[in-house]
Order: sequence, then structure tokens, then C-alpha cells
Amino acid sequence: MMPGDSTMTSIVQRIARQALVTFRSPPRVGEDAGKAFLENLGKLRSLMTEVRAADLKLVPRRADSSSPVVPSPLPYHHGAPPVTYMHICETDQFSMGVFLLKSGASIPLHDHPGMHGVLKVMYGKVRISCFDRLERPAGGTQAAPPLPAAQAAALRRSVLRSTGEYTEESGPCVLSPDQDNLHQIEAVDGPTAFMDILAPPYDPDDGRDCHYYRVLKDAEVKHAEPKEQKEKEVWLMEISQPPDFWCGGEPYPGPEVCL
Repeated sequence: MMPGDSTMTSIVQRIARQALVTFRSPPRVGEDAGKAFLENLGKLRSLMTEVRAADLKLVPRRADSSSPVVPSPLPYHHGAPPVTYMHICETDQFSMGVFLLKSGASIPLHDHPGMHGVLKVMYGKVRISCFDRLERPAGGTQAAPPLPAAQAAALRRSVLRSTGEYTEESGPCVLSPDQDNLHQIEAVDGPTAFMDILAPPYDPDDGRDCHYYRVLKDAEVKHAEPKEQKEKEVWLMEISQPPDFWCGGEPYPGPEVCL
């Protein structure tokens, strides 16, 4: 095989190489993406659109099947985890793997601080709800819900940008540090799996820890001042990791990736 020849290179390897190029010098938070970055991101999205479960040697699971039981570090977690992760590769620039959700499982609303992401469904169907955090303007018209000080400090004014369903025939879902950065992912009508790229990877020591949220219901914000809006503004409250969600691990069966 000649250098650069893609005819015998797995699509997973090509995706990893393109991710490395794309996220080598990504735009900073609040900075407009340059032409080169957008072109490389477009190439990555095209490759992610093509990849299928068979390329990763994934076999779609039935609703009554379960992933291998992985011991939980938390004492109140028993049995098979609702979500498992297959690690493919990781560099300083990005991480790549596959999430598998059991029927009815969901990954709770969470954020990706300063990160880009590309998600592609391999089989099944997911519903993804995407939120953006809004800056609270000085003297803004939307009042915060009347809550105790400790809870009020955990509030984040946000907007629900979109809710959509994705299958293996759909293009990838893409997030950036400034757009669709918070999302919730739910398995719809059975088990599902999706390939996931995050750039750069989570790293609590570098300020990229995962935070979880819940949407305050209308009854909890009934005293907030009404405001006309095209998109639904909501209040999110930062919470601890929900006790019914945890993620196990299992081996990745697909082609090896070398970087």
C-alpha cells in the first residue's frame, strides 16, 4: 500500500486521521472558525456520514440483550450498566469511541466545556436535545426563579435550540464550545449505539470536567417574568451525576487505529 493510499485503510482509521488534522488547531471559545478549520471539519463530517456499524464490527443488539456486566465503583449500582463505552483511541487533541445505550436508557443532560464534538449513530435511534448557555445580561428582563441562595448559584440561563431524532441514515450531530454544547441523548424504540468524537477530551485538571443538569419545570419558575421569544428559554440547574446513570466499559471489536 502506497503512503496516503486510502483504498486499504479502514474508514475508522481515516476518521481518526482527519480528526487529528481538524482539531490540531481548533478555534478558541468565542473565536470565529477559520476557513481551514471549517474545511477540515466538513471532511470529517463527510467521513462520519459514511461510517456504518459493520465498519466497526458492531452487531446491533436486541432489546432483551445486555452488555457484559462491569463492576461499578459505586455501591448502589448493581447489574449491567445502562450505558457502556468502547474506547477506540485518544490523543491530546481528541478522543474517539462508541457509546452503547440499552433500550430506554439515556445519557443525562450534560456539557462539554470548551470542546467540539461529532456524534454519528451506528444503529438504532436516538433523540438528542441540544441547549446553549446564555449570558445573563445586566438588567435583563427575565428574572431568576426564587430559590435558596445555594440552589440559585447552580442556575444556568439557557435556551433549547433543537430536539431531533437520529438514525444510522442521518448525518452526524455536531457541537462546538458555543453552539449545542449541552445535550441529552435518549435511546428510542430499542437499543442504540453511536460513534463519538470529542475535541479535546474531557480533562478535569485542564478545566474540562463533565457537569450534569436538569431543566426546571414551569411550575418551578412560575414567578419568572414572561418574555416573548422565538426559541424556548429555560433555566438549568447543575446537579450531581444522577444515581440511575453510570457508564461501564467493554472492548472495541473493530479495526485498530494507529496515530
